[in-house]
Amino acid sequence: MTELRLGGCRPLPLAHYLKALGVLRLVAEQSDRDARGSWEAEVFRLESGLDSAALEEFFLTVYEPTPLVAPWNGGSGFFPKDNSDALDALRSSAAPRFEPYRRTLALVDSTVADLGLAEKVDERQKIELLEACRSRMPDQILPWLDAAFVLTSGGAQYPPLLGTGGNDGRLEFTNNFMQRLVELFDASTGAPLSGSHGLLRHALFGELTDALQGKPIGQFLPSRAGGANAGSGFSGSPSINPWEYVLTLEGAVVFAAAAVRRLGESGRGALASPFTVRLSAVGYGSSAGDTESVSRGEIWLPLWERSVRIGEVEALFSEGRARVGRRAARTGVDFARAVATLGIDRGIRSFQRIGFQQRFGRNYFAVPMGRFSVEERPGAQLLHEIDGWLDLVRRRVAGTGTPSSVRRVFRALEESILALCEKDAPDRLRQVLITLGSCERALARSLRWASDDRVRVPPVPLLSGDWLAAIDDGSSELRLAASLASLRATRKIDGKPWTFFLRPLLEPVTYRSSRRGGFDWRTGDASGRDPDVTWNDGPLPGVLNDLFQRRLVRLVTSGAATYDDFGTVGSDLGAVADFIEGRVDEALVADLLWGCVLIHPYQIRGRLLTAPTARRGTLPGSFYALLKLCFPNPSSERPLPAEDESRRQQEAPAEAGNPVPMVPRIHRLAALGMGSEAARAAIQRLRASGPAPRVRDLAIDGELARRTAAAVVFPIPGREVDRLRRTFLALRSDTTIQPGTQRHTRGDPS
Repeated sequence: MTELRLGGCRPLPLAHYLKALGVLRLVAEQSDRDARGSWEAEVFRLESGLDSAALEEFFLTVYEPTPLVAPWNGGSGFFPKDNSDALDALRSSAAPRFEPYRRTLALVDSTVADLGLAEKVDERQKIELLEACRSRMPDQILPWLDAAFVLTSGGAQYPPLLGTGGNDGRLEFTNNFMQRLVELFDASTGAPLSGSHGLLRHALFGELTDALQGKPIGQFLPSRAGGANAGSGFSGSPSINPWEYVLTLEGAVVFAAAAVRRLGESGRGALASPFTVRLSAVGYGSSAGDTESVSRGEIWLPLWERSVRIGEVEALFSEGRARVGRRAARTGVDFARAVATLGIDRGIRSFQRIGFQQRFGRNYFAVPMGRFSVEERPGAQLLHEIDGWLDLVRRRVAGTGTPSSVRRVFRALEESILALCEKDAPDRLRQVLITLGSCERALARSLRWASDDRVRVPPVPLLSGDWLAAIDDGSSELRLAASLASLRATRKIDGKPWTFFLRPLLEPVTYRSSRRGGFDWRTGDASGRDPDVTWNDGPLPGVLNDLFQRRLVRLVTSGAATYDDFGTVGSDLGAVADFIEGRVDEALVADLLWGCVLIHPYQIRGRLLTAPTARRGTLPGSFYALLKLCFPNPSSERPLPAEDESRRQQEAPAEAGNPVPMVPRIHRLAALGMGSEAARAAIQRLRASGPAPRVRDLAIDGELARRTAAAVVFPIPGREVDRLRRTFLALRSDTTIQPGTQRHTRGDPS
């Protein structure tokens, strides 16, 4: 075996990829059946018994062109107004290498005559001609027919690789294929013409040439298609190598399509072209949502490292399918998910994504849209939890009457999913969760559309707690958002237990639970008059104060005497101090909150997050302590496993006194910026309930008071509540305060 690196055959552009398949197929079928091929360092590697000189000699003197014909197309050369010069030259040729072509052309001529077709066919005649070609053409040409069209119960369908049955607009592929052949070979003798050898070395090995011709190549090689900005001036002319065109179509024969029907369905057959799906207009620079409706789809070209025979390649293309969960991939985003979750054939190293999109008017070009390596990405596995919802929303968004905000945010969601499938990283999965939250927010704002009987888009399905662990970056923003999302209060209303979650304060939803642990969210009041929904897009401190006031109202109306709200994720006091002092990204906290509320409320746990380390030991300040001790909502998470016995003794519960009655007025004063009055009311309330605060008065007002009031809503671990009591309350004389527990950001609390 001789190894040849074909520098002219690369994954991009599409014509160069197809050239590689064409070379392997032709060498294996006509010269060396043991020939193998693989991709290495962006170049196709051919292994066969031919060295470079023998390979050139094969194509120049031995190669028999595959008889490609498409009489159903206008301009195919079989009707009076068509250019038939190349066909006539091949019909009259005596060269042995063109014998298969002569027989095929004669067979097509007789078929056209038998059907009584004297001019370009209409749609009805086209179907008759397609059926006749399928039944009369020799076996040698059947792969070409399979690649060009598929007959289904609903009519003919055309894989996008070959346009609409072997033509692209006014460019007819097979007639041009024959024209390029007679430009490379003497039609009468089959001998190569002058210049054919140099063009062949350019096509195979990428050698330089100045003999390119101004002929069209269509969608396969956009950089040489000509048009505006395609040259040094305002426009340029097309320039191609005839060998490139010939080998490109020879390689396209490998892409045989088929009509398949899903098991259990009785509907019309669906076109299944190898690794071809509907276009997702995301993930590339020129993407735009309106391109999906005019695109012919996208194709994912497999790249493999192990040397394989052409039979294995053909089996890959005929049987290869991409699956997402239990269904076949339908869109580009689905295919990316299949690649990231190993829902594709093994042995493929990567895929080159190509989209067939309109450029320069109505012309279609094969546009590169990214490279995706095949490796399992755990983050992409989590997307299976929303698979059905994604598919439903994709169909609804594609319909008419969809609000632009919903359409825009769903496109952003697909962008984030594609980015995750391209590279698995916590920040990319975090962006997916944030965008899911944005989708839920957009649906809440467009609830009349989402709840319409013709649409019926439900809330985002419950996510597992694995999402929280997978996006953990140890940031204050994530811990604050997760702690808010974990808030709940359990009360009895009319003798029945009821839990107040935070999510109904963000959007109109209700929950349903069962005795077996089942739980799901349902769309609530679509009228927009739900009094519980207090979320808005204003500054986060004001929004949190509104949420907290509404929760206080709900607790008071339920008969609660004390504030018994709690969370399963506790905020670190250092993170709370960062929030009060404006050192956190509040927009990110809000975005993460909308994502975290999508996680199952019984699966969001503090132990899923990294133990906080930044600014550990920091206390937010006296005013925060006064408010928090009036509204303690400790989290129920387990103690940090890294804590030793000395720390547990140091953080032993302090004397709490009597339960502090709930006084909503204290928080309301602070939320209005009247911090001094709120502090006096809090001191009075705490003094009446147990150990008195160490401070007698505080002068704090304005924005700092409002931010501190907003920080009270974050649940903190019970040990941190005890720490606040030990530090800021005057304990009994027999109570010992351990050293090292009174570090503050604002000086001595007294």
